[in-house]
Amino acid sequence: MTIKVMIADDQMMVRQGFTVLLNLEPDIEVVGQAVDGLDALEKVAELGPDVVLMDVRMPRLGGIEATRRITGPTDSAVKVLVLTTFDLDEYVYEALRAGASGFLLKDASAAELAQAVRVVAAGEALLAPTVTKRLIAEFTRLPGAARMPLKDRVGDLTERETEVLSLIAHGLSNAEIAAKLVVAEQTVKTHVSRILVKLGLRDRTQAAVFAYETGLVRPAGY
Repeated sequence: MTIKVMIADDQMMVRQGFTVLLNLEPDIEVVGQAVDGLDALEKVAELGPDVVLMDVRMPRLGGIEATRRITGPTDSAVKVLVLTTFDLDEYVYEALRAGASGFLLKDASAAELAQAVRVVAAGEALLAPTVTKRLIAEFTRLPGAARMPLKDRVGDLTERETEVLSLIAHGLSNAEIAAKLVVAEQTVKTHVSRILVKLGLRDRTQAAVFAYETGLVRPAGY
């Protein structure tokens, strides 16, 4: 199945460059381009892409609010992969809160960009390695969450579902979680689906955000 991609960026060279690179991939097709957030909203409604590559800073409507509006509807299947020039972008946290499924630097290689599109289209979470450490630090500075009783943080999750949620937050894929827990990958997929339903979350990225925000996951060193 071909992954339909739309590129939203106010720089023409960025849009054209990404279009050329992605159209070289046999399973990816760039179906449109947008020059700002408002244009992105219109093009998403018109073209129905699977993945939107979204710049953060754009005129008229920025990428954060555009992401929020695109992913907000409960029936929205569009994934947003946020792109930025800076690995310490101040909007990393807000982009994920807004519903972005991934975050990638604009200096990523063609292979990394294509793989990021595939990962996000498949429903996985993706963060640039240089962004992850700062993001975790941001989550672990949130006050109060760690003092909440565990059952209040994870709701009706079973012990195994809580374990799976923790592994999601640490960046493991379904296959890696299955190997670690010595269960079938389909079993992990079932756990993930139940976690999302019970917590009222949209996807794995929101699940990871939830785990950090509530203090369920607090990596060593922070």
